[in-house]
Amino acid sequence: MALTDLLLLGQNSDLSSERGVSCDGALPTPSDPSLLERAVAAKNSLGSRAMILGHHYQRDEVIQFADITGDSFKLAQAAASNPEAELVFFCGVHFMAESADVLTTPSQKVILPDLAAGCSMADMATLTAVEDCWKVLERLGVSSRTIPITYMNSTAAIKSFTGEHGGSVCTSSNAERAMSWAFESADKILFLPDQHLGRNTAVLKLGISLEECQIWNPWKPNGGLTDDQIRGAKVLLWRGHCSVHGRFTTENISEIRARVPGVQVLVHPECQHPVVSQADVVGSTELIIKTIENSPVGSKWAIGTELNLVQRLANIHKDKEIYFLDKTVCYCSTMNRIDLPHLVWALEAAVSGRIVNQISVEVKTAHFARVALERMLALP
Repeated sequence: MALTDLLLLGQNSDLSSERGVSCDGALPTPSDPSLLERAVAAKNSLGSRAMILGHHYQRDEVIQFADITGDSFKLAQAAASNPEAELVFFCGVHFMAESADVLTTPSQKVILPDLAAGCSMADMATLTAVEDCWKVLERLGVSSRTIPITYMNSTAAIKSFTGEHGGSVCTSSNAERAMSWAFESADKILFLPDQHLGRNTAVLKLGISLEECQIWNPWKPNGGLTDDQIRGAKVLLWRGHCSVHGRFTTENISEIRARVPGVQVLVHPECQHPVVSQADVVGSTELIIKTIENSPVGSKWAIGTELNLVQRLANIHKDKEIYFLDKTVCYCSTMNRIDLPHLVWALEAAVSGRIVNQISVEVKTAHFARVALERMLALP
């Protein structure tokens, strides 16, 4: 059996979004019994003009219509590799759709079914705050020896800043390679915006001490650090985090090990350092999926990542025992805003000749964001 201790909730969060209203009142109701038929009809009507991308953390009701599923960068690459798809419906969050727009051709249009589908982690690093941080590094004379590395889970503006200042994007799969590359030409890294991925990679992969990793708090003067702390740090970690992965604790690990003898703990590197340190396997979303796929029949796993994916893995791999690491519900509230009514609304609008919720990145921002992304692709 799998996924005990879960409350199978699937309702949209009522969180408001500074990005504004995303539909015009014609949104179908979730209870509409014809939603599935309408989705199929709209998708068939658009044919090869449309491509639906579904992130692993999406609801099953959306994933079933995805032409390709994957993590954020895989999906952006998929859109770029299919220039014949005039319309790219990105079922994910805002920063993912931005990356797709950066990598696709000018003739392609990237559509986010609900503009309220954002990412709290990405929003924790604003361009103004990062520029203020860089000014401090310039004042201390260390900016020329600092390479910015930004996680894929960041806005196009932050990717652009990184590209313009000699840095690169990274994913949870290649963060070690990106940071090693940066240290070849610099002695300091500004890691944006996820402190946990940066710390876990620096300490567990590169052997950098915790003392050499300092947290830059954008809400405090000088990042909450002394000048000497900034000068002495090898990695400046932006004070950002994932609201989902940050929930998992070492107490969760102790509880599941006591309750399920022989269980192996598998977590995402966005989790807190003590959690990652106690896990049996640590890896990206893609690695988590492959680990479960390749594990023997009867193996037991407690997974620390977004709940939609854990549920899906449990349903697919019924020959294994799969548990959610936390005992409480842990959906990504913003990712979960993409639901079938929003997808149907966006598809049907396109069928009628209207393009809704198009994500378009400004030309200069897109240029340097592409520079940062291409640096990542060129990593050895």
